[in-house]
Amino acid sequence: MHVSEGLRPGAGLQRASRTGPASPRSGGADGNERLTAMTGAVLLVLLAAEGFTILSLRQLLTLHFFIGMLLLGPVALKAGSTMYRFIRYYAGSAPYRRKGPPAPLLRLLGPVIIASTAVVFGTGIALAVTGPAGRQPWLFLHKASFVIWVSAMTIHVLAYLPRLPRLIASEARGTAAGETEGRPGPGYGGRVAAALGGRGLRLALLVASLVAGLVIAMLTVHLAVPWHSGGPR
Repeated sequence: MHVSEGLRPGAGLQRASRTGPASPRSGGADGNERLTAMTGAVLLVLLAAEGFTILSLRQLLTLHFFIGMLLLGPVALKAGSTMYRFIRYYAGSAPYRRKGPPAPLLRLLGPVIIASTAVVFGTGIALAVTGPAGRQPWLFLHKASFVIWVSAMTIHVLAYLPRLPRLIASEARGTAAGETEGRPGPGYGGRVAAALGGRGLRLALLVASLVAGLVIAMLTVHLAVPWHSGGPR
């Protein structure tokens, strides 16, 4: 008696391979896009909390320090995933080329965002280490770069925010983008590839970035103490 194709081991994977090339275990270009989106969503929440502390900086200075240091982990992950996409695209990787480049304005803003982010966080760390006595020129650079960073990030967030719910929802379901859960169809192969490892790797990277940021924040939060007596002006 012949075993039907639907019950034969590996039949699902064979059908998946006929719908298109299988994604690598990391998720490939789609996985990179989802990792960037997941990290971006976490950053939106943390940056909103950091922005709230600015409204009453003297009273919330310790929290401002703590969240700022906590952000270092996810910010590094987001920069890494973005730069990885940039390198793979311009190196001619087919999956990344198929996704295409960002819009011209966003391509122009990319270096501005990366540079201003580095300056904002770099000067913030310098302020924490040097203390109130060595505040200049770090405080001036911190404020100036923050203005540039907020302007560029506002455009960046408004451009990418509409895609975020779809990407996060697909990642939560473990399905390919645009695939309806419970309906195999053309997206079936994408769902199998995601279940094989890319989803777990992305979650592990995100959690690791948050843990790293938390460790940095806990080890450096004491640096806020001198600022309570000689705080920012």
